[in-house]
Amino acid sequence: MEQSFKQTKDISKEEKYLHFLKQYALLIENEKNVISVLANTTAALKEAFGFFWTGFYLIENGELHLGPFQGSVACYRIKKGRGVCGTAWAEEKTQVVANVDLFPGHIACSSLSKSEIVVPMIKEQEVVGVLDIDSDELNTFDEIDRIYLEKLVEMIVKNIY
Repeated sequence: MEQSFKQTKDISKEEKYLHFLKQYALLIENEKNVISVLANTTAALKEAFGFFWTGFYLIENGELHLGPFQGSVACYRIKKGRGVCGTAWAEEKTQVVANVDLFPGHIACSSLSKSEIVVPMIKEQEVVGVLDIDSDELNTFDEIDRIYLEKLVEMIVKNIY
């Protein structure tokens, strides 16, 4: 299935997300393989939004383990409560960080990351992983990103878990 997630730059961020989610629903429809869905999700997000780093960490043996991603090399494991990803897991709440250097305990997998958003993937009231997106610019993420990335994660969880 060939599908392009590239979008024109003349539309608002919210319109980009609405368009993206509509296309994305078709992309993952009827696919149940976790790794396949997460891999294509990172590719689609990278193509549509050009984020610096996009990936998933999945909980395994009491730690977040690196899953499918697009971007430079990353940390293999993150403990609960550590860094932005571990905090999103511990608090079961999306973390929007305008400047990662000011986040207590930030784990710098890349010194080029400047801002970050992490959305927990919650199935039956339990975090199963997180979507982690980094930007190489400060103040990239806002309430619109939070709302629509949470919708994206809900779609993923409903489809594959």
